[in-house]
Amino acid sequence: MPVKPNAFASRLAKGDALVGTWVMLARNPAVLPMLKSTGLDFAKVDMEHTPISLEAVADMAMVARGLDFPLVVRPPEGSRVWITRLLDAGVWNLYIPQIHNPDMMRDIVTAARHAPLGNRGTFEPGPQNDYTLPDEATGDLGFLNGQVHLTVMLESIEAFRNLDDIVSIEGVDAFGMGPADLAQELGIYGTPREAGVIEEYKERLAEAVLKQGKVLEMGTWSLEEGRHWVERGARIITYKTDTTALRDVFSGVARDFQSHMPKAAE
Repeated sequence: MPVKPNAFASRLAKGDALVGTWVMLARNPAVLPMLKSTGLDFAKVDMEHTPISLEAVADMAMVARGLDFPLVVRPPEGSRVWITRLLDAGVWNLYIPQIHNPDMMRDIVTAARHAPLGNRGTFEPGPQNDYTLPDEATGDLGFLNGQVHLTVMLESIEAFRNLDDIVSIEGVDAFGMGPADLAQELGIYGTPREAGVIEEYKERLAEAVLKQGKVLEMGTWSLEEGRHWVERGARIITYKTDTTALRDVFSGVARDFQSHMPKAAE
């Protein structure tokens, strides 16, 4: 059976802009058909800040492939162990946190790409190649390299000191940032200065990434913010999380209902 191409990578290669959301609460793959039905282009699962397990992600990856609904996964860290295990479980798209310098970038490329770009181990058949044998055309390692999509997060002062060197390294497709972690390191988290300073860093990231012809990813919390970054050149927009979407909808509904409910006599 031929390997089904990665729609996330192929659509970005054509120049499309994609919008998805974080999955931080749901651990059942049944959430993926529901998210696809809304018209979203992808789901991004967070393993760094949640207890979602590798086994749950592996199940999600298989369902995502069957649905042709791209799954992006943020591992707990950008180590070879996590990168290879997620890729071999059938995840095509990785969102690597806490990248600070070019050496870390090169280690990621080495772990995630087959030769000649890297030195990723291989086995077949398996989830990573839809159980295809290597003598089939789509089992070729070069083809499989092209299906893996790597986004890295810059979220430290050191990362922005090395910004131009980091974004120029071959083998990484897209770049995003972690504004909360960066704000903490800058000492501005929760202060009146935070929004303005972080916006400046986002602009620095956008300028460097687009200059290199790479893809810019931005996390957004409003439609207005999302439109702004699409106009600025971002082609991956991650809008809210499953937790914030549920809270935003039901907290407003609950307050409205409760304000009109009869109150029991005290």
